[in-house]
Amino acid sequence: MKAVGSVRNIDALGRIVIPKDIRNRLEIEEGDSLEMFLDDNTIVIRKYNPSCILCGSAKDIVTFRGKNFCPNCVKEMSTKLL
Repeated sequence: MKAVGSVRNIDALGRIVIPKDIRNRLEIEEGDSLEMFLDDNTIVIRKYNPSCILCGSAKDIVTFRGKNFCPNCVKEMSTKLL
């Protein structure tokens, strides 16, 4: 991971500002979703990119009961279940 040399303070509501140069490099725009998780003692924040839970494809994702599926996996499942 390449360090960019920015330090930001957390405000009273727990918010931080992601510097514009980082947002530009990652193509993060206003309204985009970000996901956050812990990796050991590190907070990871990245642009949310939903993908199929079965094959990992991110094209034409359909959400069913809170899970993401691509059309190919839906089609494959439907043929095997019938």
